[in-house]
Amino acid sequence: MAWIYLITAGLLEVVWAFAMKQSDGFTRIWPTAVMAAAMAGSVGFLALAMRTLPLGTAYTIWTGIGAVGAFLVGLAVLGEAASATRLLAAGLIASGLVLMKLSSPA
Repeated sequence: MAWIYLITAGLLEVVWAFAMKQSDGFTRIWPTAVMAAAMAGSVGFLALAMRTLPLGTAYTIWTGIGAVGAFLVGLAVLGEAASATRLLAAGLIASGLVLMKLSSPA
């Protein structure tokens, strides 16, 4: 169950990052509200995951899902550049997440 909590926390991190971008510096109420709710949910699910998972594993995977997920949303939704270097960097982060999962005792 801890891994489900952790993945949910990471996905909510992507939601709040996207909502923050859409809030236009907190000047738009609904994206700001979505951001705040997603932040609270993300941290809450991270806390649940950390009941079982080691800090280093949980935090690294949480931030990694957020980083790669936000990058992918930027590409797919916001039309951000997809250079070979940026794709390689995202791939390296994702491979690090896989290695972290494989090395985790929980």
